[in-house]
Amino acid sequence: MMTSDIAKDRKGHSLKKRESVSSPSRKELPGHIKDSLSTVSHMDEPSQRDGASRLTVQVENTYQLGPSKHFPVAIVNHILKDVLTNSLREEQYEPELCRQMTKTISEGIKAQVKGLRIPRYKLMVIVYIGQLSGQSILVGSRCLWNPKSDNVASYVFRNSSLFALANVYAVYFE
Repeated sequence: MMTSDIAKDRKGHSLKKRESVSSPSRKELPGHIKDSLSTVSHMDEPSQRDGASRLTVQVENTYQLGPSKHFPVAIVNHILKDVLTNSLREEQYEPELCRQMTKTISEGIKAQVKGLRIPRYKLMVIVYIGQLSGQSILVGSRCLWNPKSDNVASYVFRNSSLFALANVYAVYFE
């Protein structure tokens, strides 16, 4: 398809197709004659939901109420330690660099934890990096939690100019 054909095709899909049919009629009621105009309207608008709904796959319920494999906190703590140490060992605190590093480190941690293929767990990775100059930080988090299946892994890294805290929350998806 050529570029102009694609543009025409997109334009055609984006425009609403409207049709209208009118027919004059005379309604006769006992003792009265009334002129009326009947109009039937039709609007055809393609929907993106229609195409997506055809592609959905229905999966049977497993009725599995607990995890077959629990979240391995010790292994994830080891991943946190390796990633933070390798990424930040020689780094100095610079606000813009640390902002980008938090994104990069959290994506790397998440990829490695997903590589463990722990079924039916939703993962949330949060990384904090701050300047090490005598201040402290308190981090609080709240969530609906099932202590039998949900868990968290955490590691704190420090060097001469910065500190980093990485948390991985694993919530079992029933």
